Amino acid sequence: MNKQARHFAIKDLIATVPIGSQHDLRGRLRRAGIRVTQATLSRDMKELGVSKVTSTGGARYTLQGQASEAQILKPLVGAEVLSVDANEALVVVRTLPGCANTVGEFVDVLADRDIIGTVAGDNTLLVIPRTGRKARQVAQLLKDKFIGER
Repeated sequence: MNKQARHFAIKDLIATVPIGSQHDLRGRLRRAGIRVTQATLSRDMKELGVSKVTSTGGARYTLQGQASEAQILKPLVGAEVLSVDANEALVVVRTLPGCANTVGEFVDVLADRDIIGTVAGDNTLLVIPRTGRKARQVAQLLKDKFIGER
């Protein structure tokens, strides 16, 4: 496995799964078929700008770009969101005209494991939960994040 592929796998895991230790990250890489020593993993994490942050679920690794981007977008998104609604499978966020992309980027940067991704239009953002059962939980998470930004 080359370094570029290993870096991609590390970034993908950190972005999609809450990981709180190098031991946990090495184990997940091993299960994905990637063997790496602790020293190499430590070097890779430094090169990628991985840092540890405290979140509601405990300490976890994050990519520096994710943290700084969230901080930049934080003041904007709360004022741009008009409503958050969910059905049995999806979450729809209504925004001011032209603001759905910014709000979508903020949701993407949250890197919440219960959110697969987002699709933004002009004033509507579709948030896709990992499972249909998570739709209302994701809607509440987003409401809490957006209300907290105002």
